[in-house]
Amino acid sequence: MLLSLFKLARPTQWLKNSVVLAALIFAGEATDIHHIEIALIATALFCLMSSAVYTLNDLIDREKDVQHPLKRERPLASGSVSAGAAVVFMTLLCVVALAGAWYINPYFFITGVIYIALNVVYSLWWKNVVILDVMSIAVGFVLRAYAGAFAIGVPASKWLLINALFLALFLALGKRRHELVFLEDAEAHRKILSRYSPYLLDQLIGIVTASVVVVYMLYSFSAEVSTKLGTENLFLTIPFVVYGIFRYLYLIHKEERGGSPTRVLISDRPLLVDVILWLVTVIIVLYIA
Repeated sequence: MLLSLFKLARPTQWLKNSVVLAALIFAGEATDIHHIEIALIATALFCLMSSAVYTLNDLIDREKDVQHPLKRERPLASGSVSAGAAVVFMTLLCVVALAGAWYINPYFFITGVIYIALNVVYSLWWKNVVILDVMSIAVGFVLRAYAGAFAIGVPASKWLLINALFLALFLALGKRRHELVFLEDAEAHRKILSRYSPYLLDQLIGIVTASVVVVYMLYSFSAEVSTKLGTENLFLTIPFVVYGIFRYLYLIHKEERGGSPTRVLISDRPLLVDVILWLVTVIIVLYIA
């Protein structure tokens, strides 16, 4: 039972909550031990919140997940965890996460409440509303970025939030495209897929891809950002961002691996190396050079 509950929490998806750490790094606070500790605790609390959200999603979708070639192995769909146990588990995760959030500070707590509320609304209604479904997912990443800033008491950079929004939209649209193309009966698994087409998604992905690259470039060359961070060399990270976006597009279109961005990042060595090199370059530019 404990192993099944652990799987229900989807620990492989916790990597998404690393967005909480973005404010720590890009605000130049990654050398402050106290702020590092708070940021790590905040990230762990968001892992609990996101696991509660995943549990709610699985509760709602368990009948549809039985028909999915991969998701039918999930604890609720396979029957290894009962609906009652899942409700208790989800409630416990929320209580612990929000209690910890309040301990950090009220602003972080409020952001956590908004994140959970957004995902409840998404799970019950918005995931069946075209466009709004992927927008809701993207806003969830923006809330993570805001939460990271609130946790350590630094201003939330508008550049950071815009970058988080467009990148999350890019990944969410790529996931929708994979589901639509990969699943034999896509509409039976996710109702909203009947409102999309590969052509429409390709158009949306094209717009968002350009937005991700252009916004990140503007951010890197911004005089305001250079003054705030004390360096004009952030542009050195641009090639890694461009390659990462192009590599992910290749994986979506040629290898049909866009179903889980987290799984793609972990399993695709070129993409993983690129992300590591980007992060190392950011640290060198901001803290060493």
